[in-house]
Amino acid sequence: MAIDLHNEFKDIKILKNEPLSKYSWTKTGGKADYLAFPKTYKETETLLKFANANDIPVTVLGNASNLIVRDGGIRGLTMILTDMNDIHVDGDHVIAEAGAAYIEVTKVAQAAGLSGLEFAAGIPGSIGGGVYMNAGAYGGETEYVLESATILTHQGNIVEMSHDELDFGYRHSKVQETGGVVLAATYKLEKGNKDLIQAEMDHLNYLRKSKQPLEYPSCGSVFKRPVGHFAGKLIHDAGLQGYRSGGAEVSTKHAGFIVNVDHATATDYLNVIKHVQETVFKDSGIHLQTEVRVIGQE
Repeated sequence: MAIDLHNEFKDIKILKNEPLSKYSWTKTGGKADYLAFPKTYKETETLLKFANANDIPVTVLGNASNLIVRDGGIRGLTMILTDMNDIHVDGDHVIAEAGAAYIEVTKVAQAAGLSGLEFAAGIPGSIGGGVYMNAGAYGGETEYVLESATILTHQGNIVEMSHDELDFGYRHSKVQETGGVVLAATYKLEKGNKDLIQAEMDHLNYLRKSKQPLEYPSCGSVFKRPVGHFAGKLIHDAGLQGYRSGGAEVSTKHAGFIVNVDHATATDYLNVIKHVQETVFKDSGIHLQTEVRVIGQE
C-alpha cells in the first residue's frame, strides 16, 4: 500500500503487518496490512472516509470470536473496535458500544435488575458482532431484545436503525448486506429479580462449560442449525468426532466445534470444515452451512 496510515493518523493506534492470530479466538490467521483500534465514533468515521477516498479496502472486526481469518491475511485497513466499549443503563434500556463484550453487557444488565439478556451470558463475541450476526444461544437471540443500533454506513454517515430496519433472521442482519459498521446497540429489557437473573446466567454458563470444549481455542459453533436437525448430531452420527487436519480437530466433547489442538492454521480449519461438509452430505444428504465468518486471502 502506497499510503502509510501511521503518518496520516498519529493519534490513533495503528499497527503495520500485524498477525491477526494474536486476536482471533482460534489463534490462527495471517497479517493485516494495517490494524487500527479507534476509540470513538469520530475516529472510526474518519478512518472509513479516508479509506473510501483512497480506495483502501476496509474490514471491521469485533472480538474476532466467531471468525476465521485465512492465512493470507487481510489487505488494506482492518479495524478492531474493542476499545469502543462503553456500557450504560438508562431506565429499562442498556446501551452498549460495539466493542463491548456481550458477556460484560449481561453483567451490567444483571446488576441493574434487568432481564432479557441472560441467554448471552456466555457468548464470547462483541456487541457489534452480536448485532451483525444476530447472535444467540439457548433459545434466545439478539433480535428478541434489541431496540435499535447505531450504524456507520458504508458512505460514512452515522444513522440509527430500528429493530425492523435491521431485518433480522437466523444469524443474519441487514448490516451484512449494506456493509455498514455497527457502532452501538440499545436493548429494551424488563425489570427482574437480580438473584433469579444471576441464577439463570449461572445455569447457562454451567451448561456451556460442561458441554463445550472451552479448554481449547475455537471459533465457537461452526455450522448453522439445519431446519429440523442439529449440526452437532449430524457430525457425530457421521463418525467425525476426532477427525483432524493439521492442528485442527472436530471436538470429541462437542461435535459442532472445531478446536485448535496443536498450532493449527486457518487452512487446517478450512480443510476440516470442507471434509465435515462433504462427509455429512454423503451420510445424510444435508449440506451444512457455516455460521462462522471466513474472511481474508488464501
